[in-house]
Amino acid sequence: MLTHLSIRDIVLIDRLDLTFESGLSVLTGETGAGKSILLDSLSLALGARGDGDLVREGSERGQVTAVFDVPADHPARGLIRENGLEDDGDLIFRRTQGADGRTKVYINDQPASVSLMRQLGKLLVEIHGQHDDRALVEPDAHRLLLDAFGGLTGQARDVSRCYQAWRLAERAHREHREKVEEAAREADYLRDSVDELERLGPIDGEEDDLAERRATMMKAEKIAADINEAQDILSGQTSPVPLLNSLLRKLERKSAEVPGLLDNVIAAMDGAINQLADAQMAVDTAIAEAEFDPRELEDCEERLFALRAASRKYSVPVSELPALAERMVAALADLDAGEEQLALLATKVDEALSVYRTAAAALSEGRQAAAETLSAAVMAELPALKLDRARFTVEIASDAEQLSADGFDQVAFHVQTNPGTRAGPILKVASGGELSRFLLALKVALADRGSAPTLVFDEIDTGVGGAVADAIGQRLKRLSDTVQVLSVTHAPQVAARASTHLLIAKGVKSKDSLTTRVRTMDDASRQEEIARMLAGATITDEARAAAGRLLSEDV
Repeated sequence: MLTHLSIRDIVLIDRLDLTFESGLSVLTGETGAGKSILLDSLSLALGARGDGDLVREGSERGQVTAVFDVPADHPARGLIRENGLEDDGDLIFRRTQGADGRTKVYINDQPASVSLMRQLGKLLVEIHGQHDDRALVEPDAHRLLLDAFGGLTGQARDVSRCYQAWRLAERAHREHREKVEEAAREADYLRDSVDELERLGPIDGEEDDLAERRATMMKAEKIAADINEAQDILSGQTSPVPLLNSLLRKLERKSAEVPGLLDNVIAAMDGAINQLADAQMAVDTAIAEAEFDPRELEDCEERLFALRAASRKYSVPVSELPALAERMVAALADLDAGEEQLALLATKVDEALSVYRTAAAALSEGRQAAAETLSAAVMAELPALKLDRARFTVEIASDAEQLSADGFDQVAFHVQTNPGTRAGPILKVASGGELSRFLLALKVALADRGSAPTLVFDEIDTGVGGAVADAIGQRLKRLSDTVQVLSVTHAPQVAARASTHLLIAKGVKSKDSLTTRVRTMDDASRQEEIARMLAGATITDEARAAAGRLLSEDV
């Protein structure tokens, strides 16, 4: 329920803090005192359209904060969490409105959107007035209200789940049929392609391995001639090694004749011969390592070119050829087993549709019974509201061929205001005063089912006599046993039924400025206010006595 409302710099209100209790709270005051400003402020905190003209003259911005105490399992908390906001403790809605038209929204002190605030506001508060064009008069809401009244909300959810299951089965059948049809159109191409790819047998990573091996062999081929030339020089017929060995032996024989003269020469030549022998061995090793079979290079290139040709043909990278082959094999399998699978999926569609139809038919039957009960309950409230010649009916148009997540039924609340007149949708047929009374009767019949935790009635007693106003007050009081009710009223019979009475009046802030004030009235001041509502400007003792009698009456 709504527990607090704080308003800053909105129209005539400079600073106002209100606390609300459970039960029935009435707001009274003379015309122009600011009752509509309070409702506009509350609406602003519930996501209504902002307007810079709402800001008090001379202020840059106005602000409204509404605090709600709701159970942990209330749908509003779930919606808050779905939008990534915290919902611990009370729900706090804060709206700032700039004189320049800019607006900001905070939910539990976290920035949010006006759209989210509006969605939450509909879950927490319903505002009803003589010219109400929302809430109960929305045809889309009638089905939800009927389901709530008849205890059919769980069945309605089951029907919605059955409908979604049927649609999913239909989609699976449709998608599989499209795959089979596409595969059938390409059957010959698929079979030839699968055969070709199976013969090719592409392997993941094969292209990179082949390219690397081919590059290595091609490089080896290029340097092989140079290595062979080095081998010819070191080991061939023109090799200097035999000549150097012969020369070294001659010098060694001569060295004895001239001791010490040739020692360095012999040592240097011996080292050179040894190094040439090492070089010869290194060249032989290089030739052995660089040696490859030219047929291996040819095979490598042939394989690589075949893979790349397939890649161009099928317009996929070589690395994706194995996956392509798998998809084509699967497509052929779908084609081969297509008719059997299609028949199975078609059976599932029929079964899901049958389950949905059975659930929707049972729900429709429950709605028909609930419609009769709800119509009778509302009709029972009408005589006391001076609508004894009127009729209220819940019209259900059922079409088993019009399938939806809500079932077969279109639900609408119809009224007939007088015998002989045409019955029709409640919003089109009922006048402003009649509409408010029909809505009150409907809310009383619904009680706490399908209702927001806080109901606001804006002058629904306008233009009615004392007996009807008293009947309205009684029903508002009964309604407040299950939900919080706030009523802006000019009827003393309604005001006398309240558990909390708030008086709205204009006060002087300065010699050039007025402001709206609200105070909670005690028993004595409350009697005086009700006497004013009865008598007008001049309050008589008779009016005070009448007010006392109203206040003492037992509901």
